[in-house]
Amino acid sequence: MNNLSKLNQYKVMWVMVFFDLPTNTKKERKQAGSFRKRLIKDGFSMFQFSIYLRHCPSRENANVHIKRVKSFLPPDGHVGILQITDKQFGMMELFYSKKIEKKPEIHQQLSLF
Repeated sequence: MNNLSKLNQYKVMWVMVFFDLPTNTKKERKQAGSFRKRLIKDGFSMFQFSIYLRHCPSRENANVHIKRVKSFLPPDGHVGILQITDKQFGMMELFYSKKIEKKPEIHQQLSLF
């Protein structure tokens, strides 16, 4: 591993959105569904039913997406937003029952000069 890839592990960010939204009424279900759809439209992928994550090439880009999520927060429920480095994300261990599970694919963004 060269120094450039080490640096990238600390520069590249993951944004995680955790939420618990009410779904008792038709209106609440529609708001929760709309929130999920807007997360997906902004490039987030479902990690678990109420946890979505997005790979961002920099902290500045992560802040753009965090600001965007804040702009369409639902009127009710609890939402948490967390950003972590690629290095921290890489240390996560995932299990399905007692079997180790693969981490989600990292979406690479191409840069053209």
